[in-house]
Amino acid sequence: QLPAATRATLRAEAQDSQRRLVAAVQEFHDWLQTSWLPAARASTAAVDLPRGADYYAAMLEQGSSTTLSPQQIHRIGLGEVARIDAEMAKVRSDSGFRGSSVEFRDWLRSDPRFRFADADAELTAFQALAKRVDPLLPQLFAELPRLPYGVRPMPAAEGSNAPHYVRGAVDGSRSGWFEANLNNLAAWPSWTMDALFLHEAMPGHHLQIARAQELEQLPMLRRTFSNTAYVEGWGLYAEGLGSSLGLYADPYARYGRLALEAHRACRLVLDTGLHALGWTRDQAIDYLMAHASLERAFAEAEIDRYLVWPGQATGYKMGELRILANRDKARLALGERFDLRHFHNAVLDHGVLPLSVLDQVIDDWIADQRRAH
Repeated sequence: QLPAATRATLRAEAQDSQRRLVAAVQEFHDWLQTSWLPAARASTAAVDLPRGADYYAAMLEQGSSTTLSPQQIHRIGLGEVARIDAEMAKVRSDSGFRGSSVEFRDWLRSDPRFRFADADAELTAFQALAKRVDPLLPQLFAELPRLPYGVRPMPAAEGSNAPHYVRGAVDGSRSGWFEANLNNLAAWPSWTMDALFLHEAMPGHHLQIARAQELEQLPMLRRTFSNTAYVEGWGLYAEGLGSSLGLYADPYARYGRLALEAHRACRLVLDTGLHALGWTRDQAIDYLMAHASLERAFAEAEIDRYLVWPGQATGYKMGELRILANRDKARLALGERFDLRHFHNAVLDHGVLPLSVLDQVIDDWIADQRRAH
């Protein structure tokens, strides 16, 4: 243990560093407002930059792992949003609620039955959810990662950050963690729990990332490589496995799953709309609030994310759609010989892949299954 005088000195130095950091951030903020913003261009679209169309095409390819045009991705997004809207309307009707979609969203966010009494209650609920899901995973996967994971609160300093996964060590010396947001209980009501956990922990990010890290036949680059379309596509696909794991048992949890999916589908519309099709920031915010059950502050932050990071947000839905398409292709080709457990491992057991390479991997797996039978 450090001597008291040393602790006092270190504490004073840390506090001084913090003051200087805050002052520097404030100075930068003021410069942005008074100097940079007045001189900035009026348009926020990527295509309006010099060689902007080429730049945005490259960013879309990087984010979505496809070579589809902005117009094609936009149309896919509109179709997905319309489909999910219809499913959300059915769930709303099944719940017995007679108001509008906006009224239903507001009621879900305000009704105290969907809000945890305290942080301990939410943490206990997530831990119980993990214990329910884990024993059922062998029904869906032929092989599972050995690396364990836990459920813990995210640091208070992260504020209202979304619940997320922290990957474990490649050498197995540190487990993975699902970090729940216990800082803002109102922001993450209980009807979002099932889908959040499936995406971030099991069978989402922890299962996929830990499995890749343990593929010792692959070089380290392949075991630790990541791209948005595969990793986040798998996370979104994992949300869709909830019914097979006994989750989404009531209409509110089913609505929560659809609301999160709608958010990702909206990203296809909004990213392409903002950067290639003339959408304004306010138009995008209104669209996201209307279709994804988000509060305005969250919607504004999301739109600003898409504006400064073109293409990235399209990866979630494009990746999920490609995994689903490959599953349909394999099921059709193999008929009664199709085994979902082994299909999942065929997707996972090559590490993270570009989507075009994943297509070839599944084609090869289908051919192997045909030869084996």
